[in-house]
Amino acid sequence: MIQPHGMPRQRVAILGSTGSIGVSTLEVIELHPERFEIFALTASTRVEKMLAQCVRFKPAFAVMASEVHGTELARKCQNLGLSTRVLSGATAIENMAQHEAVDTVMAAIVGAAGLASCLAAARSGKRLLLANKEALVVGGEYFLQAVKSGGAKLLPIDSEHSAIFQSLPDDPETWPAQIDKIILTASGGPFRRHNPDTFSQITPEQACAHPNWVMGRKISVDSATMMNKALEVIEARYLFGVTPRKIEVVIHPQSVIHSMVQYRDHSVIAQLGTPDMKVPIAYGLSWPDRMTSGATALDFKVMNDLSFESVQDHGHAQRFPGLALAWSVLEAAPGTTAVLNAANEIGVEAFLDRRIRFDQIHTVNMETLGAICPAPPQSLEDLLALDEQARASASAVIARIGI
Repeated sequence: MIQPHGMPRQRVAILGSTGSIGVSTLEVIELHPERFEIFALTASTRVEKMLAQCVRFKPAFAVMASEVHGTELARKCQNLGLSTRVLSGATAIENMAQHEAVDTVMAAIVGAAGLASCLAAARSGKRLLLANKEALVVGGEYFLQAVKSGGAKLLPIDSEHSAIFQSLPDDPETWPAQIDKIILTASGGPFRRHNPDTFSQITPEQACAHPNWVMGRKISVDSATMMNKALEVIEARYLFGVTPRKIEVVIHPQSVIHSMVQYRDHSVIAQLGTPDMKVPIAYGLSWPDRMTSGATALDFKVMNDLSFESVQDHGHAQRFPGLALAWSVLEAAPGTTAVLNAANEIGVEAFLDRRIRFDQIHTVNMETLGAICPAPPQSLEDLLALDEQARASASAVIARIGI
């Protein structure tokens, strides 16, 4: 089937199709059947949700992370007479990311687990829609080199980084000379006005109740600690080639301005929109064009105000101590960003399992960073070994301080 402007439909692989980003991507694609074809879907454990997606979108391939879940999905697909071929395992996910029939890869697997498939897509020269922070936070320059050598087109999907990308000139070579600073906006999450002395009593349910965005549990906790913003600072440094001290964070509770670029002449260009991930997803899929996203439009007639707060004021530095770690790890030895990411994943998991308190996530991160002095990673194996070392160190901290 040919698009109206004469181009063949993009064949899309969605890595992490049952998560919030994956679901939103499918919703956007469903609005444009003339432009896109779902070639492959991958997921971790949600067999029933994946089955429903296979019924609806009829991908050529569906991949589950484990053989047990893959076997279950294959049986159910067979019972329904579906033609989708079911595979399982990390290698199969990587194969979908680099499959010769795939044009576009949505990388939406949460955490360091998505690094290998992101690298596979980059090395294969795909149009890579990056919703996985860890590819850059863990991979850093190593990942960027894979993008360059493979000839991939890297398009950020995080709302903040998409906003920055949309606010920059077309030629990346001009960015370092023109940018005065990048301003990442943060909602402040559910605890922006909470007394820091009460943070030890915060429950997983409270931490996952974000006031503006609908997200998975891990990302919701990161938003509540503002560690998500620390990771975004690291990501922005690699995506846009600016020094860490040219990246600033400002709290913007309404989540209408998604981020801004201040230029050398002190002009500021911003991207605005409703807090709906379908907007940056649609832009990534259609770039350099634009297409309908299915998101609600802003109505300026009913907007009361747009407010901003410094992350240093109103007690925010005490509420969100993890934010400052972004600049610290960027100025430390290569690989330190990977240590922070791994420690935080383990800490958040322990909090969600009620093995540590909310305020102890930062303790896990700090003690893990203090325990590991990484050597510069030279390969995927080095990165994975460093990730494993940091997770083991963080787990030891949790065993010692856990409730």
